[in-house]
Amino acid sequence: MPKYLVQASYSAEGTKGLLTEGGTGRREAVEQVLRSCGGTLEWMYFAFGDDDLYLVLDMPDAVSMAASSMKVRATGAITSRAVPLLSVEEIDAAARKRVDFRAPGA
Repeated sequence: MPKYLVQASYSAEGTKGLLTEGGTGRREAVEQVLRSCGGTLEWMYFAFGDDDLYLVLDMPDAVSMAASSMKVRATGAITSRAVPLLSVEEIDAAARKRVDFRAPGA
């Protein structure tokens, strides 16, 4: 199942909701969204700095990832970006894959 790193930041309204529900409430909400699209939460950490939240999750496919992201971001409570993650084995397979390429000027 494809794995993603999600980095997110709360808007002022989203932060108010976090203050009301706490971290546990938000984790439950994240798990519900992911389950509805066939995904699972591997881990979730809150932070301070440029991003408020880091998650690693498994989704069945890119369409499911896009659907959940659009639904959550449409609320305006959070901005986020998802980075597809590759396993060591996937990188090994990529390294073995034949790719025809000519460098500029070669």
